[in-house]
Amino acid sequence: MTDVGGRHSSPEGPFPPRGDLGFGVPRYEPSRYEVPPYVTGGFGAVGRDTADTSRPAPRVLDRYDDQTGPLVEPDWWSYGSSDHPDHPLSARHSGGWDDDADLPSSHPSAPLPPRPAGVWDKLHARQDADGDDDRTVAQPLLPGSPLDTAAHREQTSGPVGGSHSSDDEDDDRHDDAATDAHLLDDSSWEDRTGGLEVIGAHVEEEPRGRRGRRGRRSGRHEAAGVDPADLDEDSLVHDEESGEVIPVKPYDRRTGRGRRRRNPVAIVLSLLVLAGLVVGIVLGGQKLIELVNPMAKDYTGQGSGDISIRVQDGDTLSDIGRTLVDADVIASVGPFVDAAEENAASVGIQPGVYSMRLQMSGRAALEQLLDPAARLLSRVTLPEGLTVERTLARIAEETGRPIEEFQAAAADTASLGLPAYANGQLEGFLFPATYDVEPDTTATDLLSQMVARGTEVLAGLGIPEADRLTVVTKASLVQAEAGSVEDMGKVARVLENRIADGMALQLDTTVNYANGKGGITTTPEDRANPSPYNTYLYPGLPPGAINNPGEDALRAVLAPTPGDWRFFVVVDPDTGDTRFAATKAEHDANVELFRQWLRENPEG
Repeated sequence: MTDVGGRHSSPEGPFPPRGDLGFGVPRYEPSRYEVPPYVTGGFGAVGRDTADTSRPAPRVLDRYDDQTGPLVEPDWWSYGSSDHPDHPLSARHSGGWDDDADLPSSHPSAPLPPRPAGVWDKLHARQDADGDDDRTVAQPLLPGSPLDTAAHREQTSGPVGGSHSSDDEDDDRHDDAATDAHLLDDSSWEDRTGGLEVIGAHVEEEPRGRRGRRGRRSGRHEAAGVDPADLDEDSLVHDEESGEVIPVKPYDRRTGRGRRRRNPVAIVLSLLVLAGLVVGIVLGGQKLIELVNPMAKDYTGQGSGDISIRVQDGDTLSDIGRTLVDADVIASVGPFVDAAEENAASVGIQPGVYSMRLQMSGRAALEQLLDPAARLLSRVTLPEGLTVERTLARIAEETGRPIEEFQAAAADTASLGLPAYANGQLEGFLFPATYDVEPDTTATDLLSQMVARGTEVLAGLGIPEADRLTVVTKASLVQAEAGSVEDMGKVARVLENRIADGMALQLDTTVNYANGKGGITTTPEDRANPSPYNTYLYPGLPPGAINNPGEDALRAVLAPTPGDWRFFVVVDPDTGDTRFAATKAEHDANVELFRQWLRENPEG
């Protein structure tokens, strides 16, 4: 083992060591300090006693024979710090001049003063240590197990401290000089990399025998399950990218590996599993939507069965939808409302009873409600001027119900909401209009609607309740006698003038009502009926209405046409031509015109 201090000593001269760094003391070379022969005479040596005559006096250029060899280190040098109490900073830096002499206080060849105090000077040796640690000596980690490495591009071919390569390696490999470094263990080198990850540490090196193009090709064929000996020229193809010859089958250029043949049964099973997953996702999604938003649930198709539902007056689309849900016609309101909002005709849905089917889609239910044939009702139109008896017959005929149902309901006037001013008489208070009679509408319900409608019209015209029976009675006479709406005001004026004069009204319509007849003529026997409705016998108005007048007749009574007429007669019933007269003579002439029409129309 070579001495480290001897190999690496500087030729420029020794430097005093700082502390015990493990370096040797520089050699003493006497030749460096011998006086050259050409130096002669001079002054005495500085600091030397001149009385010393043991040697000749030096000349001017003589070099003093002082001790310039290795000096003994001062005591303060080994402390390595300027903070020692016995050796203050001035002691370490005594390179100045003494106060009593103009000479330096230290020898010129003395060691250089230490560096200024720094961070490292603050560090002291451990107090608990017995002494200095042994000097570091490079030793082999595993003696006798050198690590050989191939030379590459003029780099060291062997490890530091290892043996050189064997002679059978390549010619360009060479050995470096062996040094006393630790040998590395081939199996534990990764653990001594200082925590750094070494690039390529996990890459397995390919065996030397498999390197090269032929080795890679052989390995690739083996990976593909192909014996290279079985390949012929037809099964090979030249790869332009790598410049290699590779097998056509089963090699796949996209993946660089052999393709496996798939089992058809496995493919079919995979497709079945995939289809099941898709169906499950769809059904599960529908169930999830129904749970999150129940309003989105909907049936499919046109439904089946038969059920009747009622749409109330004033129902909104949502109200109708809830009615359909309650009857299980649709699954939820949402799809029905969505379909209705897309169809402008949905605002035309009328109140009534509709024939529907069970479990219909929202759109199908909307289309059914918009179909007029689906509405289950009988629409009854009652014209003005019909009596109660004829009104009941008309309703029974239009609805297909027995007339007895309506006659029994008409007899119970208290259940119909008849007002007290009607004096228990239903005549005149079944207001003429068009009514929808639904399957579940009772006779009482229908007649009550007619009474309520008449009361509403009277109140709308501003007629006081005390006058309503009189107004209705006059309006029934005007409705029966006038041939047109234009003549109603004149007929109402005739009634007012005759009543004002105290004259009998002498109206054939009242006589026929008393006799239960129709028409516009009467016989002497008819006019002999003592009924209070016989206006030939009793002056003034009859006790009540003789029919159910309309709104036009009521308005005519409230505002009669101004005039002095006392008489009127219809001269042509076919056209409704009515003649009004103020005197009896004018009236007789008009009556003759009516008789002429009777002669021409004997059937009346």
